[in-house]
Amino acid sequence: MFAKQLWPAFAAVLLLAAQVSVCEAQYSTDWLANTYGTNATRVGNVARSMWVAPEGVIYTSSMWDENEGGVALYQNARSLGSIGGHSDFQGGAITGNATSLFVAMQFNSTYGSGKVGRYNRTSRARDLLISVSNTTTERLADVVTGLAMSGSLLYASDFPGNRVRVFSTAGVWLRDIGIASPGALAVDAAGNLWVAQKGAGTVVEFGPGGDRRNTIELGAAARPSSLYFDSQRAQLMIGDSGPDMNIKLYNVAGAPFCIGTFGVKGGYLNAATGLKGQVGDKRFTRVDGIGKDSAGNLYVLNNPWGGSWDLGRDGGTDIHAYDGAGNLRWKLQSLNFEGNGAPDAGTDGALYYGGTNIYAGTAGGTFVANTVDPITYPSDPRINLADHERGEHFAQLAYVNGHRILVAASQNPDTFYFFHFNATSGYIAIPDATLPGTVFNTTARVRDGFCLDSKGDIWVGLDKTNVITHYPLTGFDSTGKPIWGAPKTWPIPRTIAQLTRIIYLPESDTMILAQGITGNTDWTAVGSRVEVYHGWLAGNTGKPNPVITISSANPKSITASGNFLFAGYVHTVPNIDAFNLATGKLDTTLIDSNPNAVYVGNDVDSMYGLRSYRRANGEYIVTKDNYNGSNLVVYRWTPGVVASAANPANTSASVTKAMLASPFGAN
Repeated sequence: MFAKQLWPAFAAVLLLAAQVSVCEAQYSTDWLANTYGTNATRVGNVARSMWVAPEGVIYTSSMWDENEGGVALYQNARSLGSIGGHSDFQGGAITGNATSLFVAMQFNSTYGSGKVGRYNRTSRARDLLISVSNTTTERLADVVTGLAMSGSLLYASDFPGNRVRVFSTAGVWLRDIGIASPGALAVDAAGNLWVAQKGAGTVVEFGPGGDRRNTIELGAAARPSSLYFDSQRAQLMIGDSGPDMNIKLYNVAGAPFCIGTFGVKGGYLNAATGLKGQVGDKRFTRVDGIGKDSAGNLYVLNNPWGGSWDLGRDGGTDIHAYDGAGNLRWKLQSLNFEGNGAPDAGTDGALYYGGTNIYAGTAGGTFVANTVDPITYPSDPRINLADHERGEHFAQLAYVNGHRILVAASQNPDTFYFFHFNATSGYIAIPDATLPGTVFNTTARVRDGFCLDSKGDIWVGLDKTNVITHYPLTGFDSTGKPIWGAPKTWPIPRTIAQLTRIIYLPESDTMILAQGITGNTDWTAVGSRVEVYHGWLAGNTGKPNPVITISSANPKSITASGNFLFAGYVHTVPNIDAFNLATGKLDTTLIDSNPNAVYVGNDVDSMYGLRSYRRANGEYIVTKDNYNGSNLVVYRWTPGVVASAANPANTSASVTKAMLASPFGAN
């Protein structure tokens, strides 16, 4: 009854808003989750290993970078371009000398896996292919897990072969050194080889002739993931991706002993110097690369947590540069391969949640936190490489009475993972439930749409059920975990057969249903018909008004907030169309209004790549997945407001210290 009484007044407000001239609509184009916004300057994605040349040129290797070569080059916090193709490299190992790079190669249908490519640093062309392992059919896991050089010698870890292989830089095999599960490598000033055994938490020393010498026992929980010998200070640096999340410093002139550490113990999970999950100076995640230049500057490559089956899309690039005294000079950061950013209602759009990360700010913004805790929650589906999904980097977010509910999913998902937060866990998302799953008493995949609405309710179209199912949020337990009640169902309207998207706006009791493409086997696609039902819970489940017709080709992702439905397209244009929910008309199209600073990519290549939010001041925030630029495109739009010096149209929310200090209230 309450909704029925409100609807006429709400409709009048919507119609009045619809009468405002579209020509007066003002918007800005911005980006987040990458240090730089243009295609030429952007930071490449998913760097998993790093080598630093003496002159300070940084080389990183990635398994996949959609828009450039897999080896990216940087110097003085700027991109110098890339080497190779976007799918040439495995990403797990790289090293070099004055003339050449040596990089672990990805599986190739012609030569298989287990190869190392030699690349000329000047021409950037590959001039040699070296066979390292007898394992030649592995398509996903790292085969060559470490590379290092000493003079004319190249050392390569053959992980499945349980050996380190020694070659000349011309690719001639010289000898093998037997060791179980070898990983990262480093060679000290005396020519001794140091080999990390990541799973065992040890680093083993071999003499120049291959004789086994000392073993550094870091502890069963330690995970030595990178090694570097600092010849300037005569110390071995061990990057640990175990619970310590820091760099251990060892004197190895004789029997090795620890002389200190670099980085906050516990890294981004340290709760004494920040909130759990909060990243920052020396609050490292996985330390996957360490290097120094001849000037004494230190470079640390982090790999933020968040997994996927193909390894190469499991975290963004995160390079920190320090001077000789350990002071932070600059950072280079990017999004993972692709993901979205859901504006947080609890901060009025100041924070943006992806499936694994949190961002804030403008013009690239700030990487605020990584929400994965692999130590406390090792079964978190976001780091489960055996999961059938492909990286849960796409988020839906609800803020309800001081509680946040995060749903993380993949690029084109039929499974959704639920998380909650509390004060004890800080920014860490605590795993709760999975849909389909026992909590929701179903095994049916989600094929006809999914929505976590702003009140925390779940709306879902389960495969082959022909109904829309609603799970109402009934509250939270003492830890902040959400609780949903018994489901209610409605038949899918016959006019919207082959339902593919569901969006429900509880503030106005508006249901939005999008039709798929009839006869198309691609259940992830959106068709041209979108039905809008005002007063759905009040009883209007049979008469859509209006019906929106999407006339542009290949709609892929839709989102809605306030009075607008936003649509993005795949394989066509990067534009976002804004349709009025009261009239059904196309009110405006958001294009790149700032091309000199922001590259918006080609399209939206994900079902939930668009997110939107209407701020308290009436400004709309619309975010777009941009896998081409390894970032998030952000549009800020205030319909009907003319920009001026006294009244700027786009007044983005700022992040206050209070928000960062206590974003989750007392729960």
